[in-house]
Amino acid sequence: MCWDGGVPLRALPRLRTLPVWQQDTVIALGTWLIGLLVYVAGIHQLLGGADRNPLWIRLAELTVLCGLELLRRWVPGGLLLACGVLAADITLGPSLPVLIVFTDFLYAATLYGSRRTSRVMIGIAVAATAAVVVAVAALSAQWRQAVLAALGCLPFLITPVWWAANVRQQRDIADTERANGEQLAKIAELDRQAAVGAERARMARDLHDVVAGHLSAIAIQSEAVLSSSGTNPALARGVLESVRENSVSALEEMRAMIGLLRSAQGDAEMETTAPPRLAELSKLVESARASGLRVEVRSTMDGQGLPAAVDLTAYRIAQEALTNAVKHAPGGRVVLDIRRDGDVLTVEVSNGLRRGEPAADGAGLGLLNMRERAAAVGGTLSAGPSGTDWLVRAELPVEG
Repeated sequence: MCWDGGVPLRALPRLRTLPVWQQDTVIALGTWLIGLLVYVAGIHQLLGGADRNPLWIRLAELTVLCGLELLRRWVPGGLLLACGVLAADITLGPSLPVLIVFTDFLYAATLYGSRRTSRVMIGIAVAATAAVVVAVAALSAQWRQAVLAALGCLPFLITPVWWAANVRQQRDIADTERANGEQLAKIAELDRQAAVGAERARMARDLHDVVAGHLSAIAIQSEAVLSSSGTNPALARGVLESVRENSVSALEEMRAMIGLLRSAQGDAEMETTAPPRLAELSKLVESARASGLRVEVRSTMDGQGLPAAVDLTAYRIAQEALTNAVKHAPGGRVVLDIRRDGDVLTVEVSNGLRRGEPAADGAGLGLLNMRERAAAVGGTLSAGPSGTDWLVRAELPVEG
């Protein structure tokens, strides 16, 4: 469809995209032109007989009423002034254009007014219809006239109010859904930020375990080789082999973590290394022994039948505890005990306290990471002096 020499209708600005005052102006001009055509055609009379009023009077009424449509959103002022024009029109003889324009005022008052105004408009429409029906029945004394009057009130009173009430209800539902959508978007963003923070904390724990564990062992073992002065080549070679094994393990775990991060960005072909488990605990023990510790293992727990999270947590706690023993009790005796009692996996690492050295307060980053790991799987961890030893004890639930 085209308009004005081939200009597409879709090129015209839509009414809803215009400012409010322009929308009301377009509506007022449109209704005035339609009313003018109805009056000129002479089909405006609702009651029988010819219209004895001059055309200019009818057009004056229509002009005033259409001018008031600029106030259609101002309730109740616009509606009250429109009622005055309607009363004058009824006095002269009701005409179709005035009634049609008046229905727009009822529609606007119900749609754009307050909630209370909207409810009042529904009551007024019903009461006005009932009053018209009673008045017609009383004046004509015929029930058929009353029924026709009721049917005549439907398009001019009931329909605009009912239509506007439904539009308002749908608009309110849309506003509510939009607000709910915005709230859900905010909640989702908060959840995403919390997930990112939790993931960063987990990565920080893993980096601490890898770097502090392997590199601390490398530093201590390298110092042992340098202090040996070459007097025991076999010992030096064993220590260097342990240094190399710790270096390779650190690189493998770092490569696995970097590969995991890269795969999360879309590189699915990047290979990752499985995280260490209790089955690889012997490597930790050999590394600690190469650092000068006398490690006694009182358990042959290999992690079989354990949930993956509990298995990894037990390994990391044992790794961190042995690393702390290498740092704070070099050359001492360490007892590592991992056992399962029913549905609880217990990890205990104890080492002797050096004479004259005060006990740590247990607030280091390594102990904090161990507590967080234990809490993540629903377990508990305690660390502190136990007689002449420093004891780290973790209880991890296997089930649930």
